[in-house]
Amino acid sequence: MALNKYVSEVKVIEQNQQVVFNYLSNFENLSAYLNSGLIEKITEKVPQIKITDFESDRDSCKFNITGLGLAEIKIVNREPFKTIKVESSGGLPLSFTFWIQLMPVNEYKTKMRLTLHAEMSMMIKMMAGSKLEEGINQLADTLSKLPYQ
Repeated sequence: MALNKYVSEVKVIEQNQQVVFNYLSNFENLSAYLNSGLIEKITEKVPQIKITDFESDRDSCKFNITGLGLAEIKIVNREPFKTIKVESSGGLPLSFTFWIQLMPVNEYKTKMRLTLHAEMSMMIKMMAGSKLEEGINQLADTLSKLPYQ
């Protein structure tokens, strides 16, 4: 298993840093958004990945990925208004640590960057490596457009 690092482009969110942090550091907010149709959009774009049985609470979420098994991710550290650290667990053939980094531009704008450290076998890297690179930027783009409140 080798450790691979993927870093997103920096995105600007038209919202206060504290509001963005509070929203992203609570997986219950993510649940409402995913269940409103995002899971179906992911399945349309990547038909070989089907996500089912999505459940979440404030600190964690779990879901099944067809062909891979149960995935669970947990927020393991929150540095108020700056960083959210997430780690994987469950039965996936890879493990990862994921950071959401936030930096204020001004009172009403926040910069965001995502960093993913994924530990995976060479075979999985060959199959999924380029998709992870693309996916981290798509995730950053999606997160930058959430309805922060």
